[in-house]
Amino acid sequence: MEQQFSLEYWQEEGWYVGRLREIPGGFSQGETLEELEENIRDAYRLVLEDQVVPVPLTVRHKEIRVEV
Repeated sequence: MEQQFSLEYWQEEGWYVGRLREIPGGFSQGETLEELEENIRDAYRLVLEDQVVPVPLTVRHKEIRVEV
């Protein structure tokens, strides 16, 4: 599935630095604009991997005695 995002970018100390406006934390950099675009795609994929939905656990409880 392909999605479209807005890449905002600027030059900082000789690097192209950018972020995806719609994705918090979606920052990256590259020596060229093309490298920035490739790196920001990789950063987006990593953000998606971190959003794995955990499998719900079956929580049980049991009464136990503790001597004090």
